[in-house]
Amino acid sequence: MVGDENEGAAVPEARVIPLRADETGGRTRWRLGEPRPRGQRPAQPGPSARTENRARRPTTSTPHPRPPADDEPPTAIPPIAAVPDPEPPAWESALESALGFLRRRLSGDYQVDEYGYDPELASSVLAPALQPLYEHWFRVETIGMQHVPSTGGALIVANHSGTLPLDALMTIQALHSEHPDRRRLRLLGADLMFMLPVVGELARKNGATLACNPDAERLMSSGELVGVFPEGFKGIGKPFADRYKLQRFGRGGFVSAALRTGVPIIPVSIVGAEEIYPKLGDVKPLARLLGAPYFPITPTFPLLGPLGLVPLPSKWYIEFGEPIHLDHYTPADAEDPMLVFNLTDQVRETIQHTLYRLLSQRRNVFLG
Repeated sequence: MVGDENEGAAVPEARVIPLRADETGGRTRWRLGEPRPRGQRPAQPGPSARTENRARRPTTSTPHPRPPADDEPPTAIPPIAAVPDPEPPAWESALESALGFLRRRLSGDYQVDEYGYDPELASSVLAPALQPLYEHWFRVETIGMQHVPSTGGALIVANHSGTLPLDALMTIQALHSEHPDRRRLRLLGADLMFMLPVVGELARKNGATLACNPDAERLMSSGELVGVFPEGFKGIGKPFADRYKLQRFGRGGFVSAALRTGVPIIPVSIVGAEEIYPKLGDVKPLARLLGAPYFPITPTFPLLGPLGLVPLPSKWYIEFGEPIHLDHYTPADAEDPMLVFNLTDQVRETIQHTLYRLLSQRRNVFLG
């Protein structure tokens, strides 16, 4: 076996050549190729060189915040914005309101005045039930709402029509939904209305009372809006051929009540109610049998049975006229029959002329 020719030969020691001081930042370093003393290790870079090299490296870590000096004011920490609580859904609020209403009804925790008026029931149940009929079916437009006072008593006098007294309900709804102060109208009704089993009770709950001067005067003296339809059954039961022709206004009892209390009289004209149930005929024997003032025959009733009770969707206008002020009279003037007659005739003529004006401006019964 032939061995390596260099086997056993001495390996020359590597030579380390020292670098210049200016090349190493003031420290002596050794270069390969120059001899260095035995036992001496290459010099490590000093603190200044390490600091310089560290400064040249890219820094990725977040530096620690510098503590503030003694004379430096502390940095204000911005307040954390409060997150508002989300509003409950509409159905949840409505359900909570309905449950609260039922709880008060079952526990008897509600108020009814001496006439049977239930403000909570009228505002929470009856008014929302009438609003779709008022807003979407008859599409009622009100005129002159600014003539109705925000506070204090007043007497609302309106024409009556429509076979069924829906005009009274729509007048109540107009004041409740359109007036800035959402005033309630206390109607004066005939005896027959309160004799009906369900209708009479609901009428009282909605604010109606018997048409008599003592009740009317007490209500107006206490600052209530009182409504009266002087035509009575003669107005709502007249034939369709006599539509918008005012009937007799009675003996003027409403004027006497207004004179005694000194409240203004506001004439109101209603257009559109005459067409909801056009009365073509009257079955008088059947009306006497039922104890009703009339039994109407309309284009849909009794031919269509219960469907005939659905009113036609005529377009309505309700205009509140300028008040007739009576504050310059004295309560004793209510005993003057000529004064009462003249004021009654003035109210009637004002309503009649307003009806003619509204009818002349109306283009279509159902479109307005």
